[in-house]
Amino acid sequence: MLAKLTSKNQVTLPKAIVSSIDVTEYFDVCVENGRIILTPVTIQNADAVRDKLEQLGISEPDIKDAVDWARR
Repeated sequence: MLAKLTSKNQVTLPKAIVSSIDVTEYFDVCVENGRIILTPVTIQNADAVRDKLEQLGISEPDIKDAVDWARR
């Protein structure tokens, strides 16, 4: 399958390729051995992370302490 690079550096992925992966809006992009690698990613909502930390009873000072401990 071919994909064309437009003058605005945009690429349209073939439908067959997109249909074979989970629905996603974002891709991690890297180059390996001259190949462009697209990896689907899910962007985490910061509010969801904060809510989960609150549910677990983890506070900002707890996080700071954990980071300080890990850096020792």
